[in-house]
Amino acid sequence: MTDITDTLILPLTVFIVDDEPLARSRLKDLLVDCSAQIELQVVGEAGNGQEALDKLNETPAEVVLMDIRMPQMDGLELALHLNKLEHPPIIIFTTAYDAYAIQAFELRAIDYLLKPIRLGRLFEAISRARDAVPIRTEVLRELIPEARTHLSAHERGKVILIPIEDVVYLRAEMKYVTVRTASHEYLIEESLTALEKEYAARFVRIHRSCLVAKAAIAGFEKGGEEGESGWQMKLHGLEERLPISRRQWSSVKALGDVQEQGE
Repeated sequence: MTDITDTLILPLTVFIVDDEPLARSRLKDLLVDCSAQIELQVVGEAGNGQEALDKLNETPAEVVLMDIRMPQMDGLELALHLNKLEHPPIIIFTTAYDAYAIQAFELRAIDYLLKPIRLGRLFEAISRARDAVPIRTEVLRELIPEARTHLSAHERGKVILIPIEDVVYLRAEMKYVTVRTASHEYLIEESLTALEKEYAARFVRIHRSCLVAKAAIAGFEKGGEEGESGWQMKLHGLEERLPISRRQWSSVKALGDVQEQGE
């Protein structure tokens, strides 16, 4: 475990994320000026959120300077995934847009710098970053205007991105949620209720602890845990059947074909 003495001696590690090469170059030049008074090291850069997450899995950084509007994965979603790391980086947003996020981030002592970035403001932000706390996942989720394109799970100390269109179902188990795709299972530490709200257009609840992707529904069969009057859901790409509760049956039966099982 790193103690405060080590933190003061070692350079602050910084990673830059921006889809504009000139903006990344400008930030690196400004950070060179900052390093005259704050010992720091730029350990990497990326042009979009997904590339950044891949690189940060291999080379962690203490501070991430990131744009918000980027292709493939924007800065808000990237921050949400980074915040799930065991040691989440401190995030400083660098953007041309003076929008809804600015007040929320400043209230939580995480800086929000408007382009063009001035040396004085960047120096202040980097100075505060040494003592700043990570942005809370709940705050970021409120700021993201649309549902995330990916869920993220931890495997062997790395963040694994799961495209939401690959998810067949989500099932709550204790404090975790199992994310099932056609080929893998992952565990994530999120609320099933929050996921249902975020992805209401994509998933339907079939049981108090299970959400199924509407596109994955292949039909229904009689039988299962509910006995003779119960129904099970058939899924595209999977052999397993999922039980449907009596309470949810009326709301899900229109989403697939009902098939009576023969004797």
